[in-house]
Amino acid sequence: FGSSSFFLSAQDAHSVPSSTMPAMQQRSNRKQRAALLSAGATASLAVVGLPTVRNFVSPAVHSGASSRVVEQQQVQTPTPVADASFSTSSSSLVAGAACMAVAAAAARGNSRRERSSITSRATAVTTAVDTECVNAIRFLAVDAVNKSNSGHPGAPMGQAPIGYVLFAEEMNFNPADPEWINRDRFVLSSGHGCMLQYSVLHLTGYSSVSMDDIKQFRQWGSKTPGHPENFETAGIEVTTGPLGMGISNAVGLAAAEAHLSAVYNKPGMNLIDHYTYCIMGDGCMQEGISHESCSYAGHLGLGKLIAFYDDNGITIDGHTDLSFTEDVGKRYEAYGWQVLTVADGNTDVDAIRKAIKDAKACKNKPTLIKVKTIIGYGSPNKADSHDAHGAPLGKDEAQLTRNQLGWKYGEFEVPQSVYDVFRAHAAEGAKKQVAWNALWSEYQQKQPELAKQFQRIAVDKKLPEGWVDALPKCTPDDKGKATRLWSQDCLNALAPVMPELVGGSADLAPSNMTLMKCTGDFLKESYEGRNFRFGIREFGMGAVCNAISLHKT
Repeated sequence: FGSSSFFLSAQDAHSVPSSTMPAMQQRSNRKQRAALLSAGATASLAVVGLPTVRNFVSPAVHSGASSRVVEQQQVQTPTPVADASFSTSSSSLVAGAACMAVAAAAARGNSRRERSSITSRATAVTTAVDTECVNAIRFLAVDAVNKSNSGHPGAPMGQAPIGYVLFAEEMNFNPADPEWINRDRFVLSSGHGCMLQYSVLHLTGYSSVSMDDIKQFRQWGSKTPGHPENFETAGIEVTTGPLGMGISNAVGLAAAEAHLSAVYNKPGMNLIDHYTYCIMGDGCMQEGISHESCSYAGHLGLGKLIAFYDDNGITIDGHTDLSFTEDVGKRYEAYGWQVLTVADGNTDVDAIRKAIKDAKACKNKPTLIKVKTIIGYGSPNKADSHDAHGAPLGKDEAQLTRNQLGWKYGEFEVPQSVYDVFRAHAAEGAKKQVAWNALWSEYQQKQPELAKQFQRIAVDKKLPEGWVDALPKCTPDDKGKATRLWSQDCLNALAPVMPELVGGSADLAPSNMTLMKCTGDFLKESYEGRNFRFGIREFGMGAVCNAISLHKT
């Protein structure tokens, strides 16, 4: 029974085997009443036939009582009670039951308080770890921008909780093999805040970003340029900087995953199964290219695309209400996205975790997570202002920020405990790659033809044998025709021998002859198709196609 108290009426006893009630005489359905009390309780128990109930005190609330779980005592009515007395004493029975319920509730409450205390302590520890890891990202950004005397500290300081959850808990990647095919992809569309990305790459163990590289931020020849460049730094998927380009690239990466999943995945063998994450800001939201590509993503229902909108309300000119007042959430809902909100992105890490979980639960729509943050979070004099956007905090303000956030470490100093958290997650990613390698081996045995194709395209990255011979032959003596017709001939000659060839045009397929006749359309219900119907979205089309290429599969 633990520390609970129970009251058994004859009606209850009627359905209980006699072996469980050795001390109860079963002379009548209503004559005998008994109660089980926790030892140590002070009580006057109302039993049918006894007139009053008084002075019940639970062990949990009695001033001198022990809260230990103790052995149960059995209290039995001294004499049978006549049936006639039942009607006159039923109120006593109810009162007694009420007292027992109070005792049970108090005891349960004590148990809950103990459990709650343990949970609170665990939560406090978790929160402390979260805070330390988030602040490590913030201050690597602050220190690097200060040292270079150039850069954008405000965005990384606000986005740090998002970066922490993604790179220390959520994403699948392996720093020892940045090109692992089935890794999750991450795009920092607000590329000016690239110290966020360099910080998490360093903390998770990418050899491309050492502490010395961080100290060389924005310096000539460094691996940490002022905007992330995929050809310069391992771990960077796409080059970003021009606002809106990154989220558009993210759409292309997600489209590539959707196509490959449809082509290669078989029951019980999901060879391609990963997410594309993106962080974008107010500038990305305003640029026209993001409107084009995000409209396209919603049309396609790319459920493995999750974008975080860093809604900090600041641009270089000042607060965004100077020029930008539309309801972004409603716009994205109109595009066909799921829209979620994190009200406090500065400290509520659990809310970010929950939003990602909810995003993954939505399989047929991309998700926009509006995260309300403060640019330059923690800076006493520059937070929530354009002063934190594109200039160093300065030495004095950096120290004030350390004081404000309780960061006791010096410049470029990161405690080992932070590295341990990030590296532990990276190690889990390495294990997932090992598991994927085993799946790939099984796939090669069970799907030899598709495996051969995947090996050539995604692993070896080679063009097929004889692709040149597939091209149409012509001589100067052949009758001339429009170049778009020659293009059509070439595309349709290559398409059957190059299954990796995908693409389309901006609502001009019948005019510029880009349709490949051997395959269908890439649409929400047919991701295996290779003809992309971009609609009249030329700018978005270019960014999407660039990213499909940069998916490298």
